Amino acid sequence: MLNLYFPKFRPALLLLLYIWGGKGTASGQTAPQAAPFQSSPLTYEGNLSSRLLEEAHGLIEQKIKEAPSGRARFWNRDFSGAEAYNRSVTPNRKRLMKYLGIEDKTTPPSNYNLGLPDIHPQAGMEFYGAVNAPALVAETPVYRVYQVRWPVLDRVNGEGLLIQPKNKPVAHAIVLPDADQTPEQLAGLAPGLPSASQMARQLAENGVQVLIPVIIDRSPVVTGKPFQQSRREWIYRQAFHMGRHIIGYEVQKVLAAVDWLSGAYGKDLKIGVAGYLEGGLIAFYAAALDTRIDAALISGYFQSRQKLWNEPIYRSVWGLLEEFGDAEIAALIAPRPLVVEYSRIPEIWDGPKPGNPDAYKYTGFKGKIETPAAGEVKEEFRRVDGLVKAGFQKRELVTGPDGQAVDFGSPKAMAGFASFIGHPRWKPAESAAPVDLRKDFNAGERQFRQAKELDEHVQNLLRISDYDRNQAFLDKLLPEIRKRTWSTRAYHPYHAPDSFIVQTRPYREQFAEEIIGRFTDPLTAPRPESRQIYDSERWTGHEVLLKVYDHFSAAGVLLLPKDLKPGEKRPAVVLQHGRNGVPEVVIKGSTSYNNMGALLADKGFIVFVPYGLYNGEDRYRWLDRKANGLRKTLFSFVLAQHEQILNWLNTLPQVDPKRIAFYGKSYGGEMAMRIPSILEGYCLSICSGDFGDWSRKVADTRYYNSFMYTIEWEMPYFNMGRTFSYAEMAYLIFPRPFMVERGHDDLVQPDEWVASEYAKVRYLYDRFNMGDRTDIEFFNGGHASRNEGTFRFLHRHLNWP
Repeated sequence: MLNLYFPKFRPALLLLLYIWGGKGTASGQTAPQAAPFQSSPLTYEGNLSSRLLEEAHGLIEQKIKEAPSGRARFWNRDFSGAEAYNRSVTPNRKRLMKYLGIEDKTTPPSNYNLGLPDIHPQAGMEFYGAVNAPALVAETPVYRVYQVRWPVLDRVNGEGLLIQPKNKPVAHAIVLPDADQTPEQLAGLAPGLPSASQMARQLAENGVQVLIPVIIDRSPVVTGKPFQQSRREWIYRQAFHMGRHIIGYEVQKVLAAVDWLSGAYGKDLKIGVAGYLEGGLIAFYAAALDTRIDAALISGYFQSRQKLWNEPIYRSVWGLLEEFGDAEIAALIAPRPLVVEYSRIPEIWDGPKPGNPDAYKYTGFKGKIETPAAGEVKEEFRRVDGLVKAGFQKRELVTGPDGQAVDFGSPKAMAGFASFIGHPRWKPAESAAPVDLRKDFNAGERQFRQAKELDEHVQNLLRISDYDRNQAFLDKLLPEIRKRTWSTRAYHPYHAPDSFIVQTRPYREQFAEEIIGRFTDPLTAPRPESRQIYDSERWTGHEVLLKVYDHFSAAGVLLLPKDLKPGEKRPAVVLQHGRNGVPEVVIKGSTSYNNMGALLADKGFIVFVPYGLYNGEDRYRWLDRKANGLRKTLFSFVLAQHEQILNWLNTLPQVDPKRIAFYGKSYGGEMAMRIPSILEGYCLSICSGDFGDWSRKVADTRYYNSFMYTIEWEMPYFNMGRTFSYAEMAYLIFPRPFMVERGHDDLVQPDEWVASEYAKVRYLYDRFNMGDRTDIEFFNGGHASRNEGTFRFLHRHLNWP
């Protein structure tokens, strides 16, 4: 994934390439002629790579703006009663659970864990302690405080404090701190919060039994590399790719606590959830998903989510904005009551503050949190009125004088919440704060333990993901694989591919819609614009701009051999460059692509080298962030571009539409796996410098060179790790020819990962007696293109001498 391109050097680079291509030499060549295909003159003089990226940003920003008006199609609310309403919004709850990575208890386990469900059966709350850290943390005349833990998932427990009144409790409350607060602070056991904001202590003084879970903090993870990420991002990155989410994990801890409260105390007492900032987010989603929660107090987390992409990355939720804003989440809580407290929150930066914002540099900045404008909160709260029938839900927005923000845990908000959980006589706490009895308690050790459990849960999902993918795909489509025996036969019968090809179509749709994300907008006419930029001995090169949508384009360089005869149609090869590359580096310039574009054109192939969108470091990553909220990715834009590129190439009189190949290296190799998996117009695909066990490359925290340790925070794709890796993408390319090019010393992945993943591909092709349609070339080299085996592969399968 080469970093070869800096926009300010582009004019000089172009000049050099023109000279290398024959322009300005003493050979007597004439000025560029009109393009030998229909087009208008390309007069744009700016940076085409930058233009395409900015157009993509404009496209997704417009779709985010339009998203709220399109949400009604997902909802069918029935206000005839509470039971009917909950039934009517069950599909919405299930989709929200899916996007948050929360396992649905109503479905059987889908992973290979000895048949045991991932979710623990109902279990008791464990009071735990040690010699110098007893289970009994504190005691007052009114209540006792215990340190507790409870089972949530396989390898995952909730931890925190339980405050039990000495008399029969009047209600239950689960109170969630912000990520940078501890349960001890909310209970008044540790400094850092004023008494009025010690929400758990305030409720306990009023006879409420309170559970305060630990949530993962924002402290930096030490990775041995200068790329800063918080603990929350560390869990988010790996979990997102495996179909889980740090938000979902923490919501699930709340839901497991509700399991315990419901089982241990029955339905006699109401259960409320309350939280501040990150804890408010968790409380908000928990109340929306679990109808056993009777009321919610959300502080420091309620506003328009239209700029979700500019909040910390660990808040990024796949598909959220397509169906949900905060008003829609509030409506899911209905008819149960809701208190929203407009409270002050500190300015929190996810990563360092960008000093001199430069869209083409890596800054490490991934979002920020700050107190929203009062009007924004009021408008979102008012929007609930349009979603929930009048009188169907009790709701209260608590603000200060003149609508200003308050300190969280304000008396009015606490009183409203207490009344909703059946305690109308709430009053502020007046007794002395409790004293922690533990002698050497270390909150950091508990925090590390909690984060490590989540890391281990995700890593276990990663280890068994290979089996998950097999179970969902190949084992279903080729069930005889399960019948492997110690056969003494030299050969097994081959299978006809027709049935398999038909059965892969739903998987192609799943990959396109749920993993990559596909725009449904109809493509516009391409309206090509072009200019000649190369005039080599054997071919000419033309920079081409194509319309995809009215305000979004594709572009690239088309190389046309000079010996094309009238009416002749030749094979075309679409060559895709890597990260921060441009077409020029693929065509000429002695880069790691080894001039593959020029060499293929010399051999008589038609060549098209598109501009990739992955230029500008942070800028293209932010495009992916914006897209994720609408169930789209960076590759959603690329997919639309390549649909149009194929459409346009098919119209060229020189191109044989049945012989258009795709060959990509590095980030272009990513495209070589994803784009032909969906677009069957590419007759073959070659992946260079990228193939391997993609799930481990993205999410493996034990591999030093996985994306967990790099600046490429856009690499996780929601739930790809449990549904599609590179073998599964190759299954979608089958029966078209497919090849891998791999340098032994390429640091992208280890050889053994590449060989193992490719073995699955070869197995499929061999199973259908098509082993000659796939190949892998290992060579002594690094992250480069050798252009030997791949060229032979192109000649053979494109039927070109």
